[in-house]
Amino acid sequence: MALAAEPKRRGKVKDKMADRDALLKAYRTMLLIRRFEEKAGQLYGMGLIGGFCHLYIGQEAVVVGMQSAISDGDQVITSYRDHGHMLATGMEARGVMAELTGRSGGYSRGKGGSMHMFSKEKNFFGGHGIVGAQVSLGTGLAFSNMYRGNDRVSLTYFGEGASNQGQVYESFNLAALMKLPVVFVIENNKYGMGTSVERSSASHDLSKNGAPWGIPGIQVDGMDVLAVKEAAEQAVAACRAGKGPYLLEVKTYRYRGHSMSDPAKYRTREEVQMMRTQHDCIENARHRLEALDIEEKAFKAIDDEIKAIVQDAADFAQTSPEPELSELYTDVMLEG
Repeated sequence: MALAAEPKRRGKVKDKMADRDALLKAYRTMLLIRRFEEKAGQLYGMGLIGGFCHLYIGQEAVVVGMQSAISDGDQVITSYRDHGHMLATGMEARGVMAELTGRSGGYSRGKGGSMHMFSKEKNFFGGHGIVGAQVSLGTGLAFSNMYRGNDRVSLTYFGEGASNQGQVYESFNLAALMKLPVVFVIENNKYGMGTSVERSSASHDLSKNGAPWGIPGIQVDGMDVLAVKEAAEQAVAACRAGKGPYLLEVKTYRYRGHSMSDPAKYRTREEVQMMRTQHDCIENARHRLEALDIEEKAFKAIDDEIKAIVQDAADFAQTSPEPELSELYTDVMLEG
């Protein structure tokens, strides 16, 4: 009996180690996004980042959990709150920060700014400033996968504020009609540009918004990276198996205003503080890792590494040259 049970015991130990390593990786990426966004907020306050700037602080578990469920070749597209998605896909902090400051070392050579940068190598298709517009584009990415006959999946993110846009429902219809491999991800952070979802949506369970088209949907705790990962794996597997689109309503929370210019007076400080102290996704992951015997020195090493990466990105962004005037005439039109 003892000999027969031994392989199972080893398997459990291996699984525990794998789970610990995966969670540690997720913790590191979430911390990178958090520290990067905090630095971006500082640079914006110093006048080094112009235009709009929408920070992802508080929502890190959403994109990190989703990203852990996809494979190389799968596509990601999102709205204007996009820095976290870029970093989670593996885009370099240097290039993202340089783009925020409008420098030639940025991913769009300093011409896209916060809301419009892309990476063909990482299959990241933006960053889009028009509310809900990326949903149609993400559906188009899924159509391209179906047309090519591959098994790639498109992750298409949008907020609860965009969830009632007309093009969203048009996209639902086409995706369901053609069984396109697209996971629609509603990042419900409770507030649009100053308006709570309760005041703007007659539907109080956004995961059911695809029901008229037969699109399955589930609600997910977006402050729990493992819960997001589990739901993402279910949705991605269904899409990859040819079952058509899937809808996830990921309930999350942003700690900062809608953008850097938003004082967020439409909610109380107590509400924000409660979310920070009781539901923070990074702290929750840390507590789980501590229960898995990760020591303080490991967290310190990760923190030091992330601080160095972010500071290097900020230094690079401030020393990288601005685009040449000739760049005004490039990337304007592609002749077929």
